[in-house]
Amino acid sequence: MSSVFVVGAAGKVGHQLVRKLVKNGHDVLGMVRNDEQQELLREYGSHAVYGDLLELAVHELASLMKDSECVVFTAGAGGKGGEAMTNAIDGKGLELCVDAALLAKVPRFILVSAFPEAGRAKFISDTFENYMQVKKAADVYLAQSTLKWVILRPGTLTDTVGSGLVNMGPAIPYGDISREDVAATLVALVEHEEVEKRIIELTQGDTFIEQSIRKLNE
Repeated sequence: MSSVFVVGAAGKVGHQLVRKLVKNGHDVLGMVRNDEQQELLREYGSHAVYGDLLELAVHELASLMKDSECVVFTAGAGGKGGEAMTNAIDGKGLELCVDAALLAKVPRFILVSAFPEAGRAKFISDTFENYMQVKKAADVYLAQSTLKWVILRPGTLTDTVGSGLVNMGPAIPYGDISREDVAATLVALVEHEEVEKRIIELTQGDTFIEQSIRKLNE
């Protein structure tokens, strides 16, 4: 099993990812920003470390990532703090993590990004347009690195109970996806090391996650 470093481990997807990884026998180190979040991760059976993307230098973050086999980036400003925070977390924060993973010689990096059509049927604010631009730039930054990367672009996230049934591929119709199923898909991607250098769009569907992952290499 893998040693996995999770950025954004206390988030709505992140904490479910940590719990599922631990359940599958992985050694998980989650980066969080306060004592309460650290305690939550420890309750799941994972390790926790304090780290703030707004404060860490690249060599400090690389030291935290040392000996990890995979980094999963699930952090995001979530609309809080406006464009400045989005730029700092979803943009510069991702770049910091990529640079730290390279410095720490972590071989794999999985990024939770955004579905290109997200929100296109609604009024799009300047803040949201900035968010999508930042997410695309982050995708480009990772894809141009020498890491064995995977970019996962989920549709609109919901809090419904996961079904384990998804639709995934390089380009699929837009739709919703439960956060639990996003977390389960991330676990499967961690475990399928042969999946690399791929952009994967993800929505709810009618195919089991494991079967969908195997189809990616057919």
